[in-house]
Amino acid sequence: MHILIVEDEKKVADFLIRGLRAEGYFVDWVGDGSEALPALLAQKPQLVILDRMLPKMDGLQICRLIRSQQLPVKVLMLSALAEVSDRVDGLKAGADDYLVKPFAFEELLARIEALSKRNPFAAVRRQLTVGDLELDLDSMQARRQGQLLQLTAKELAVLELLMSSPQKVFSRERVLSTVWGINEDPLTNVVDVYVRRLRKKVDEPFGQSYIRTLRGIGYYLSDES
Repeated sequence: MHILIVEDEKKVADFLIRGLRAEGYFVDWVGDGSEALPALLAQKPQLVILDRMLPKMDGLQICRLIRSQQLPVKVLMLSALAEVSDRVDGLKAGADDYLVKPFAFEELLARIEALSKRNPFAAVRRQLTVGDLELDLDSMQARRQGQLLQLTAKELAVLELLMSSPQKVFSRERVLSTVWGINEDPLTNVVDVYVRRLRKKVDEPFGQSYIRTLRGIGYYLSDES
């Protein structure tokens, strides 16, 4: 599942990013309300974890915009406002669930799982395709030439990033921040290690390399010869 976090408190955002990625979710983050809708339209996540009190545009406004545009995304609203009237306001604005801060991470995971099971958009499959390589974003299964690829959660996350914008070069720093979190050591070679693993599984058995290197800059994906 692809999750977008809209949260201005960096410590809270880092906690959510690390925890959810460790659980195998693909996670993006924006830090203020004005960035939320553009990110939703560009990234098309299945779930947005939305803080209620945000700079520039608050969570209630964002939620109303999401519903007015009929975007197919679940909304889990987070807030320190715990009164019944506050929760009612969030739900009336269009949130699917409302979780009060501070919260236990286990409860957050349970809420996410429950929301994923009652998805009215389940019939619409979200898929990335580059040549004969396909990635189903709902089941997070990758296939090439129809053959299922046995990829780990982190390998899938790297592949999804590369497939999200074919021909676009992603720096090692961008891959690190997206897949492993912003606190990773930028000198680590973990990105190179995972790209090598992906090449062995995605490219080598099929006789055509899709994962390319732009020396000194980063990696990109292309089906062009």
